Amino acid sequence: MSPGRLPSELTSHLGYWMRMVSNHVSQAFARKVEAHGVTVAEWVLMRQLFGEERLAPSRLAERMGMTRGAVTKLADRLIAKSLLIRSADPEDGRAQTLALTSAGRALVPELAALADANDAEFFGRLPPGDREALLRILREIVEQRGIRLTPVD
Repeated sequence: MSPGRLPSELTSHLGYWMRMVSNHVSQAFARKVEAHGVTVAEWVLMRQLFGEERLAPSRLAERMGMTRGAVTKLADRLIAKSLLIRSADPEDGRAQTLALTSAGRALVPELAALADANDAEFFGRLPPGDREALLRILREIVEQRGIRLTPVD
């Protein structure tokens, strides 16, 4: 910084405003899903499994940008809540797969509705064109930066 020049204000940075909005959106959603007995990370794993009969933990880890160990910890918590089952892979008995239980499969649409409501709560007042532009810009940044990690907290 050159002498006599003041440092930039926090509020002059886009990252400040993105973090401000992101924190509030994320915290509000976390409270909503926690009222249904799951964390945001658990919800993300469940949503990844929803359209699948079963998936290997390694495949889930790849999709979510997480380590296999992190996926295993999430799976263990969901198994303890009777929302997920772990079983031998029918094609390779040495490998394991994960699948939603009927209770887990029934919970996913409820949690998705909460995600939709949370989005509407925070972004519903934006004119459709602004919302589409914001989504496009954020997706472009993700693509340009090669961001692959699924946000779970």
